[in-house]
Amino acid sequence: MFMQLKTGYDTDRGPSWIGWVDFSRTWGTAYFHGRTLRRAEGMFDANFYDVETDEEFWVSGPKRDRTDTRYGPTGPEIEPDAVAAYRAFLDGAPLPGRENG
Repeated sequence: MFMQLKTGYDTDRGPSWIGWVDFSRTWGTAYFHGRTLRRAEGMFDANFYDVETDEEFWVSGPKRDRTDTRYGPTGPEIEPDAVAAYRAFLDGAPLPGRENG
């Protein structure tokens, strides 16, 4: 998944990552880097917030054309354990868990 911290940064300038994210059965809660993130509507340019810090995040699937961060100063940090799967995705493989659509 693509993750970007929104709180405290101008639009799309926060740090971002490509890595594994665990979701609850309903996809309403995400777990990443020891954080518990809840889905919420009505936030500007974010779709999840940290339940402990209220920091806002954008969580989405990665893009093959690498345009995940529209205005960011750098591309996302690729988590070491996700490098092989991300490279395969960039080469045309489906995202893990999405092999059947």
